[in-house]
Amino acid sequence: MNSRSSPKFQDHPKPRRSHIWPRALHNHYLEERWNDDRLFDVEQFDHHRLLTDPCCGIGYVVDAAKAHGYRVEACDLVDRGYPKTKVEDFLKRERPLAQAAFNPPFDKIEAFAPHALALGASKIALICPVAYLNATHWLKELPFRRALLMTPRPSMLPAYLVLRGQKPKDGRPDYAWLIFEAGYSGKAEIDWLHRDGERL
Repeated sequence: MNSRSSPKFQDHPKPRRSHIWPRALHNHYLEERWNDDRLFDVEQFDHHRLLTDPCCGIGYVVDAAKAHGYRVEACDLVDRGYPKTKVEDFLKRERPLAQAAFNPPFDKIEAFAPHALALGASKIALICPVAYLNATHWLKELPFRRALLMTPRPSMLPAYLVLRGQKPKDGRPDYAWLIFEAGYSGKAEIDWLHRDGERL
């Protein structure tokens, strides 16, 4: 008898503790607030230029940017109640863009960064699932400066659950902030963005 087939060595799948929620309308998901606060702790944008969040949602990125002294333009495809939100389809925007930080709909992420750069942005930061990086060939055509891997792994729930009071926990996907800088042509770096302020 093969020892691997004995009860002692049989595999027992662990119970799955994550949840599969109905997809959020317009792919409106919310990151944990520390993801945004820590981004502006470690990444310097130009304080003299307007910073745009084209997917502002209920304002997590905007609030973090304001807390770090930036002037911010809040935009979204849908008005979700954040004060002074400009309703616009970012992918149809023709107005110039100075710089941007945002959590995009992941099914359109490939279009957002090139469009932001085409509008003149000098620096862009966007959230991306780490699993996407293995096959994101479009990144090779862009001035991709660095990836900041978020640790510990954040949970990203549909916004309707967060607004109902659901607490983010037990997230399975890993996420990173992708940083693009106009004119950069070197190899992309990898760093870690720790919730508690440590740089690994």
